[in-house]
Amino acid sequence: MDDLGPVAWPPGPLRTGRLTLRAAEARDRGTFVELLASAPVHTYLGGPRSREELERETPEVPQRRPGSFVVELDGAMIGHILLRRSPAHSRPAAAGKADLGYLFLPRAWGFGYAAEACAAALDWFATVCPGEPVLLTTQSANTRSMRLAARLGFTEVERFTAWDAEQWLGRRPAS
Repeated sequence: MDDLGPVAWPPGPLRTGRLTLRAAEARDRGTFVELLASAPVHTYLGGPRSREELERETPEVPQRRPGSFVVELDGAMIGHILLRRSPAHSRPAAAGKADLGYLFLPRAWGFGYAAEACAAALDWFATVCPGEPVLLTTQSANTRSMRLAARLGFTEVERFTAWDAEQWLGRRPAS
């Protein structure tokens, strides 16, 4: 269960001061492969996948589903944000609830793009699914992600061990 229900998709592009959030297009395929094959991006996500495997498996237009936003800066993709429902088999605190995930290219780190883009995606979510909180899970060792979660208003629900590491589950109340 990863869909957001009856959400009109794709929305018109969401614009922030510096970024555009939009649905994926065929021109984004190479950047999706780069994101998923990047060792720095996947340090806290179980490691990168092989570029060869990704080239074979990535569809022409990747991640084209409700809640999946390409983050674009000056016409080029720099990241991906995904709002989806956690599967029913996930942790009891998360099952069936909206979950925020994000990946950004290392060259885009440290400029506040993730905070700006995630805030815009969360604002969009609040308009299409009013009254719903959003969850975020990250490894507690991922200090950048922990700082971003706090900046976005997520507070700790629980910590647990998965994939041989301590995980942090946070909740952002409905706007």
